[in-house]
Amino acid sequence: MAATDDSPVVLDRRDGPYGEVVLRRHGALLQIIANGCFLMDTSDGRSERLLVDRAYDALDGRPAPSVLVGGLGVGFSLAHASEDPRWGRIVVVERERAVVDWHRAGPLSALTSAALADPRTEIVEADLVRYVNETSDTFDALCLDIDNGPGWTVTEDNESLYSPAGLASCARVLRPGGVLAVWSAKPSPEFEGTLRNAGFRQVRTEEVPVARGVPDAVHLAVRPG
Repeated sequence: MAATDDSPVVLDRRDGPYGEVVLRRHGALLQIIANGCFLMDTSDGRSERLLVDRAYDALDGRPAPSVLVGGLGVGFSLAHASEDPRWGRIVVVERERAVVDWHRAGPLSALTSAALADPRTEIVEADLVRYVNETSDTFDALCLDIDNGPGWTVTEDNESLYSPAGLASCARVLRPGGVLAVWSAKPSPEFEGTLRNAGFRQVRTEEVPVARGVPDAVHLAVRPG
């Protein structure tokens, strides 16, 4: 059946080690779908940009702080970080080769070509959970947006990231006084409690109203030191 003007059009579909990922166009919007679960589209980006801004604001004024962006997605967080000359090194960890390809030479390149050309930017193709468990690198800020929230993960393996052990790994990767910022499709008081129990300080949640339904949220926490 031919697609109508209101029907999404699949631009690319890949089977990877974590399941199926799809890039599709719906009207003027580009959408990423993982294993049948809608992840994000190019409609707004306010909360993804806020993720980066609030992480910077919560730092202590240190010069050229480094930031790890967990999840490339449609590129809002990366592009916004790259537009801010105050950031130093910008590392993006993305586990799906398809998503990286869509940005480097595909439909999403219009959003991130300048950011990818920025000498501060580095793309690491890796699973974020494994990366924070294994890397010897450290950062001033971690901006994580790999799921729809701590209680709504794309794959079961991601659940460990929001556990006490996963948050301990995040704290290990953060420099003293560093900031952890986590995007969520809804506020999670339970996750706030987990952050506090994991030793983080200045835990708070900033909500971003949306057209319909519960607001998006950015959970913020600071590693002591």
